[in-house]
Amino acid sequence: MLKVHSAQFVKSSPDYRDCPPSRLPEYAFIGRSNVGKSSLINMLTNRKNLAKISRKPGKTRLINHFIINDQWYLVDLPGYGWAQVSKQERKKWQKNIRDYLMNRPSLYCVFVLIDSRLEPQNIDIEFINHLGEQQVSLVLVYTKSDKQSAGQTTRNQVMMQNKLKEKWEELPRFFVTSAQKKLGGDELLAFIDEINQKS
Repeated sequence: MLKVHSAQFVKSSPDYRDCPPSRLPEYAFIGRSNVGKSSLINMLTNRKNLAKISRKPGKTRLINHFIINDQWYLVDLPGYGWAQVSKQERKKWQKNIRDYLMNRPSLYCVFVLIDSRLEPQNIDIEFINHLGEQQVSLVLVYTKSDKQSAGQTTRNQVMMQNKLKEKWEELPRFFVTSAQKKLGGDELLAFIDEINQKS
């Protein structure tokens, strides 16, 4: 099983052209603002403050690269959706995210984070469908599963699957996680290791 022995911040980049050289596999994490992305990243890397956690949505504003075990990059992308920034600033983020996702040759997979407490949100569905249309490899990661019963998590996850079936022939793989209870991290790392072994 993949274990994280080292996790180091490398660089924050305003756009994909400024990112580190594409010499290692990259796994990008993205989701709506306040979905628990920083907490999940810290759980995966077993570091308390690798990714900055804030109660104020929109903390991540740049493309942040972290090198893991000197073998692959974990990429923390700005969240989409609500954040206390100007419309112009939000549009700039969206363009930078889109450019990175479409133009980064070493991007192996995008982990789209979804709040497991909520019924399917249009903003998540639209983003997932857009990635699918652009043939970007992705998996879904349901966060905060400790905040409600397993039955409620499953109910919301099934509702999301049914929504995606309207556009998808083969549904994306998914994982259920809780940073608070440290659930799902080993499965995510095993999935990354599986891809790295094949590449």
